[in-house]
Amino acid sequence: MSNNIVRKGRKFVVSSVSSDAHMWNLVFLQLLLEEHGGEVRNLGACVPDELIMEECRTERPDVLVISTVNGHGHLDGLRLIRKIRQAPDLADMRVVIGGKLGVRGAENIGFVQELVSGGFDAVFESEGGLQDFQEFLAGLEPAARPALSGVSGGVGAGVSGAGASHASELSPMGAAA
Repeated sequence: MSNNIVRKGRKFVVSSVSSDAHMWNLVFLQLLLEEHGGEVRNLGACVPDELIMEECRTERPDVLVISTVNGHGHLDGLRLIRKIRQAPDLADMRVVIGGKLGVRGAENIGFVQELVSGGFDAVFESEGGLQDFQEFLAGLEPAARPALSGVSGGVGAGVSGAGASHASELSPMGAAA
């Protein structure tokens, strides 16, 4: 029998990419996730990659949600996901990105496959609705993950089951609907 504590609910870390100073999209996502029972740690805007990774080590989220509206999501996102996938303690963490991935309008859809191939579990382009992101969230199956060592009483850490990669769209993660 293990002495580890297991969290049953979903935990999310929400952040922008390091070059993105927009905050409204992050607040929207936080409220949406909380409204659906999620526990959210919102890191805010212009967060350096290393800080995002350190917060994920501390928080041990079920999903890291990266949102961008400045059009640099594909560049900053690829850099971030490569670092995450190279870190042994974060490599299996579920990470999604959404919003305005580039500055090419309809051609931004071309960045979706590149970001999925780079390591994102799902990518949501900005020219669409909220439904795809909500479907992604609904598909998360809770699975127990051991708490961090030294945690006693209260709530531990958890992870969700496997999810499919998506080439879909999400307005609140980036562009105005």
